[in-house]
Amino acid sequence: MTNQAVHIVGMQFSTFVRSVQLCCEEKGIPYTVGAEVIGQSIKPGSSERFTLHPFGKIPVLVHEGRHLIETPSICRYLDAAFAGPALQPEEPWLRAQVDQWTAMLALYVDQAIVRSYLLEFVFPKGRDGTVRQELVDAATPELMRILALLEDQLAEGTYLVGDSFTIADAIAAPMLDYLSGLPAAENFFVELPRLVAYVGRLRKRPSAAKVLVAPTFG
Repeated sequence: MTNQAVHIVGMQFSTFVRSVQLCCEEKGIPYTVGAEVIGQSIKPGSSERFTLHPFGKIPVLVHEGRHLIETPSICRYLDAAFAGPALQPEEPWLRAQVDQWTAMLALYVDQAIVRSYLLEFVFPKGRDGTVRQELVDAATPELMRILALLEDQLAEGTYLVGDSFTIADAIAAPMLDYLSGLPAAENFFVELPRLVAYVGRLRKRPSAAKVLVAPTFG
């Protein structure tokens, strides 16, 4: 086990950056967050972002002179390399379930909630900076299907996999926190009581109080 601080390359408003932060907070890992590493700025749109990630994505974890990419891999590494509460079950089947949900969240759920829906409100690209409602409407059916899937999964336990907070919850939390705080999405949660209660539980965790804060863009 190691105690050396880690650096998370990325902007704090990013959902995936926040997921890595949540893992650090849950395990008591010292960390910093920022778009600079070794004096080099790694910002969206800059060519420098490809020096750490072959596809120019964030977050990137820097630890002991090495760097690691892709949020699920980063979170699993943090859980294995540092002391603190375990974020993955020991039992093989349950651990595989966490891996399964982590993959689905990072791919399909992120696409439906963040890429196809939320980003249209955060960075609208319509005429005069307006939201393109036709894109929002097109994204809504898949978004509702994803939320219903999460609602069904929560019938099995307090968290996504059983009754303990795991990496899967760390990845889900920032997406759902943003979505449930969006006025345009209020009606989506009316018939999803388990999901509403789940978001409430996530927000009450001490880690969330430090990470799920009002975003600053720019």
